[in-house]
Amino acid sequence: MALCLKGDPYKLGLVLFAAVVGLELLSVAVSLRIIQWTGDFYGALERMEVNEAIWQVGAFGIIVAANTVRHLCSMFMRKRLEMRWRTSLTANALDIWLSNKAFWHLAADGKEGIDNPDQRIAEDCIIFLQKLMGEALDLISRVVGLLSYIVVLWGLAQFPLSLAFIGLPVEIPHYMIWAAFLYVALSSVLTHLLGKPLKPLLMQQQRREADFRFGLARLRANTDAVALGQGEAAERRVLDKRFDGVVQNWRKLVNRELILSSFTFPFNHSVLRIPLFVALPGYLAGHVAFGGLMQLATAFSSVVTTLSWFIFSYRDLADLVAASSRLDNFLEAAKRAGRIHGGLTLRSGAQTATISEVSVATPDGRTLLEVPQTSLAQGEVIWVRGASGLGKTTLFKALAGLWPHANGRFETTGEHLFMPQKPYFVNRHRTLTPYRRPILTPLLDGCGAGRMAELVRVAALSGPRGQDVRYGF
Repeated sequence: MALCLKGDPYKLGLVLFAAVVGLELLSVAVSLRIIQWTGDFYGALERMEVNEAIWQVGAFGIIVAANTVRHLCSMFMRKRLEMRWRTSLTANALDIWLSNKAFWHLAADGKEGIDNPDQRIAEDCIIFLQKLMGEALDLISRVVGLLSYIVVLWGLAQFPLSLAFIGLPVEIPHYMIWAAFLYVALSSVLTHLLGKPLKPLLMQQQRREADFRFGLARLRANTDAVALGQGEAAERRVLDKRFDGVVQNWRKLVNRELILSSFTFPFNHSVLRIPLFVALPGYLAGHVAFGGLMQLATAFSSVVTTLSWFIFSYRDLADLVAASSRLDNFLEAAKRAGRIHGGLTLRSGAQTATISEVSVATPDGRTLLEVPQTSLAQGEVIWVRGASGLGKTTLFKALAGLWPHANGRFETTGEHLFMPQKPYFVNRHRTLTPYRRPILTPLLDGCGAGRMAELVRVAALSGPRGQDVRYGF
């Protein structure tokens, strides 16, 4: 939540949250009014008072209309708050992921076990916020409502429950209060025992869905290579394997949800009837009239449903825990990766570009390549060549300040740009945008793909004729 509030100097998000909480708490007042209305309406029916019954029908319509307006205002403000906090959370997550090349170190290291960072930023952020806000607001309103409902139920359920019918000379005062807590406590324990395995299964399902989606995106990004290499069959095998993982975990998830629903489904559909059965002894003993019985049942139902928040929300809570665990693990790993620095000592502003005593090694310490002393004059072209696996690409990663397993010094004359083996530019609004804007922006900013091609052609023709200029990595 700290990342949601970060970047909101006026804390307008908290103001919106407070407003939404206030609107949600009004639902408690509506529920209390419904309890009172229930007693008035059924009392009028019992006394056969037609005018009073018609008046109560109109009062019910007014209550429903007012509650609808409250709900719509709360929903609108909640959606605004959700997007406001998602914007802040996403921006801060991107900052952490992109700072100091953390995204590269996460992908290069592999020890962190962070899969699909795109899914964690795009999906886990919104799942986390939706579930957190929904459950937090629900919990706050239920805690406040519970206190109000218990006061009402305590006042209505003045009569005791006699256990004489089973041969015990015992009376339980305010037995409906204790029955509500006992009923929900046993149900909550059983719900947790049945649903506890859901969290790891949900985390695994999110991961496998993301792996399958990444495989599809990878195929789309490499259509030329796959088509020219006739790799359709191999790609299909990879996609089938990943989708099979989705199906296998889905089956485990469905089985566990069926086990959980075998209890929660009948509980959800009987929770509104159980209160009537519990209050029935008081009615049969003559302690309450019919209208009082219905009012008592409504109050007991409000207490039970409020206490049953854990049962009703168990599936959403499992989603929330899974998403928050994945998001927290990703952000912590990205922060650790952002603290990794390249092994070379880099300095700009020198007279010539100089590589001094550079040594590049593998993560396990094995030396790949050593460059004792090399200088590059302005306009000079160097072709770096060698056997595959010698460390040529790793050398350039070290010079770029990425590779941490390197020693030495690299001095440059000023701004410099490293191009990967596969050149890549950001496609923004159908215009190719270079990464290092201070270097290339004056030349390329605002150019379309056609203009860029013309600039490259002119640059190629402007070189010395007959000279074989080669570039290698």
